[in-house]
Parts: sequence; C-alpha cells; structure tokens
Amino acid sequence: MNAFSEEIALGQRRLEAINRWFLLYDDVEQRRNCPSTHHEELLRLADEMDRLGLVDWREWRDLRRLADRGFLRAIAGSDYHGV
Repeated sequence: MNAFSEEIALGQRRLEAINRWFLLYDDVEQRRNCPSTHHEELLRLADEMDRLGLVDWREWRDLRRLADRGFLRAIAGSDYHGV
C-alpha cells in the first residue's frame, strides 16, 4: 500500500511540475518583457524536472525544444505581430 501512495505522490508532483512549466511557457507578457530570462527559466525548470526524475529524456528534450522555439518566435516579434 505504501508503494502505491508513493507512486501517486510522484505522479502528482510530475503533473504539477509540467503544469507549472506550461503556465510559464504560456505567459506572453513575461516572454515579451524579457525573452532571454523567460527562456532561461523554462530551460532551468526542464532541467530540474529531469534531475528529479519527473520527466524522461525524451520529454526533457521536447520541453527544451519547445522553449527554444518559443524564444525564437519571441525575438522575431511574433508576440507583437501575431506572425
């Protein structure tokens, strides 16, 4: 029974961490104000989730790629111009 509750707790922590990552990713205002800081924080959160074992390496890679694409769109001005 204890292993089952630990598995649920890990799953809950995983969902909360991924949700927190996507909430930051979707924060257009923060991305507009400072794209590089926004990008660095997304990468830091992805690395932390990997370190804690909350994501596997493919998920970690995909989060980092998504952060990179968001950063490139932000510096290209898509948040302002709707490109």
